[in-house]
Amino acid sequence: MQEKSWSVNIALDEHDGQTRATARLRAGDRPELEGVGMARRNPADSDIPEIGNELATARALADLAHQLIEVTAGDIEKVTKLPAHLRA
Repeated sequence: MQEKSWSVNIALDEHDGQTRATARLRAGDRPELEGVGMARRNPADSDIPEIGNELATARALADLAHQLIEVTAGDIEKVTKLPAHLRA
C-alpha cells in the first residue's frame, strides 16, 4: 500500500478585534477545499491574540470537515446511486 499525504494550510488574519482563519485542504488530484472560521474579541476581555487564533482555526477546521463530509457523501451517492447518510 502506498502512503498518501494530504496537507492543510491555515492562514490567519486579524483586524479590529476580529480574527479570520482560512484552512485550505490539498488532497492529491482533488479540487482544493477551503474552510473559514471567525473569532471576535469581546471589548471587555483581555487582548490575547492566541485565543482568537485558536478559536478561529478550530471553526475553520470544523467548516472544512463539514465540507469534506459533504464531498464524501456526494462521492458515495455517485457510486451507489442511493442517498448517503453520513454524520459529522
